[in-house]
Amino acid sequence: MVTRIVDLRSDTVTKPTEAMRAAMASAEVDDDVLGYDPTAFRLETEMAKTMGKDAALFVPSGTMGNLISVLVHCDVRGSEVILGDTCHINIFENGGIATIGGVHPRQVKNNDDGTMDIDLIEAAIRDPMGELFYPTTKLICLENTHANSGGRCLSVEYTDRVGELAKKHGLKLHIDGARIFNASVALGVPVDRLVQAADSVSVCLSKGIGAPVGSVIVGSKNFIAKARRLRKTLGGGMRQIGILCAAALVALQENVGKLESDHKKARLLADGLNEVKGLRVDACSVETNMVFIDIEEGTKTRAEKICKYMEERGILVMQESSSRMRVVLHHQISASDVQYALSCFQQAVAVKGVQNEMGN
Repeated sequence: MVTRIVDLRSDTVTKPTEAMRAAMASAEVDDDVLGYDPTAFRLETEMAKTMGKDAALFVPSGTMGNLISVLVHCDVRGSEVILGDTCHINIFENGGIATIGGVHPRQVKNNDDGTMDIDLIEAAIRDPMGELFYPTTKLICLENTHANSGGRCLSVEYTDRVGELAKKHGLKLHIDGARIFNASVALGVPVDRLVQAADSVSVCLSKGIGAPVGSVIVGSKNFIAKARRLRKTLGGGMRQIGILCAAALVALQENVGKLESDHKKARLLADGLNEVKGLRVDACSVETNMVFIDIEEGTKTRAEKICKYMEERGILVMQESSSRMRVVLHHQISASDVQYALSCFQQAVAVKGVQNEMGN
């Protein structure tokens, strides 16, 4: 019988803390669709100030936040957005910008560090002279941290260069900042400076900082006014959301400061996994709280078997492919949990490898 659970599937799995539950229970609320929820107003005001933007809007999810942001900027069907081929908007959001918004995604290759080459971004911008044939480029999207690159950070210098390119061509820049606080902490750059070049940013509250639900999008007052209407159109207008916003306010106050510890534990786990024969982690890619684990060629086991072995011992890991797994650290994972996970990984590779040899 499993008596210990170490959930490394994602930083979205955290449970509300006692402080969050208390804040939710006592939250002052009203109808947010009508614009009167005081706790939602507090959260949105705080987030706008923190991100260095004029206004903010709470939305139910990061996917909705990105969709709304793209639709505000690409307000004519047939518009085009330039984004990375492995970014979250392109891969994991059901193609919503196309199916719902009629926005065409123009993919540019993501480098291993999550960036796109500046010259490739510029080459992807449509020539206005070809508007009879081509979609109209309206927007560039970045993702920071970049999840499919292992949670790597886009530097402020890179982001500024993309922002300058966007302005040069009369385009807007949106940042999918689901884990932007992780990037800020890892880079040692204030979060408002990190997103200064962006016209809009979506920030997930339920990932790195551990709130139970929601995201916030930030931008100009005009952008947020349009975003509010789209939120209602998409079914995201909720009523007494102060209950959720109260937990997010606690997360902002208490958990941003814990991100550095999460990053250290991720590096500790990565270093330990590189000592396990048959497993490999690209140590250079571990900049924040994500670790991608590759099973080396010739190792006599597969990711599915390792994940099953780990689950039987209370450790939950995300399988990415037959030879790759992902783990994500968060504030409810202790150093002891990391050591326990390392010992189980070592056993899993050894035991499953022996079993496969016996089976052969």
